[in-house]
Amino acid sequence: MFNRLKATIAATLLATAPLALPVWADDVAEGAPTAETVVATVNGTEITLGHMIALRAGLPEQFAQLPPEVLYQGILDQIVQQTLLQQNMTAEMSQAGQLTLENERRAISASEEIARVTGSALTDAALRAAFDERYLNGPEETEYKAAHILVETQEEAEALIAELKDGADFTELAKEHSTGPSGPGGGDLGWFSDGMMVEPFQEAVGTLEAGGVSDPVQTQFGWHVIRLAETRIKERPEMEDVRLELEEELRQAAMTAHLEQLQAGAKIDRTSGDALDPAVLNQFDLLEE
Repeated sequence: MFNRLKATIAATLLATAPLALPVWADDVAEGAPTAETVVATVNGTEITLGHMIALRAGLPEQFAQLPPEVLYQGILDQIVQQTLLQQNMTAEMSQAGQLTLENERRAISASEEIARVTGSALTDAALRAAFDERYLNGPEETEYKAAHILVETQEEAEALIAELKDGADFTELAKEHSTGPSGPGGGDLGWFSDGMMVEPFQEAVGTLEAGGVSDPVQTQFGWHVIRLAETRIKERPEMEDVRLELEEELRQAAMTAHLEQLQAGAKIDRTSGDALDPAVLNQFDLLEE
């Protein structure tokens, strides 16, 4: 429904010739316009500046490229036309329309409640506490610089290890034999920290000392021969470097806690829905009954 509305607005705006911006005589005399400022009436139904701004806020970013007078006139025309159509409906709203309207009202209400709950969680004190816990008071994190040679079988990996023990150059062996994307670069993986590699690979790296070469390590990608070049302690970031990440974590935590509290105090019965075949969700014809 909302996407269809955007498409209709787009058509209206593209067909709208640039016009001068309207002047609100009363508001100019009394002060700046507000969301309650009436910009038009249609058979007595008021259209306010707030209606227009709310619709504008939901438009795609490309509409910002239009001249303000074109955007203003196109949005106002659109709301006037919609009001006329709404006032002169010749039939009851379809079941699909009613259900869509209910879903959109529910979604908007939920979105505003989410903004309220998560917004109240983003205090400077909460951000500082999260930063201190994660970065200042948390354990130091080790970073690893390693290279690997990826082959298909354990036998190939063992043969490469034997060559390395005989003095072969790791970089040249990786360029010649590795099937991984890092092969042409000598198997170099750059710097990484815990959790960035698959578990068997990460565990093997964690047991090595700088300059050491692993035994064959199997992952879902094949067999690896790993050489650890060096390690270092990961530098702790500044607050501003991780602010967005911390804010998102605080939002998620606040919303999870709020929903858990609501669900604990609510009576929710899904038994009737659980009895349905999930494929019924694709029976769009039910909305036409």
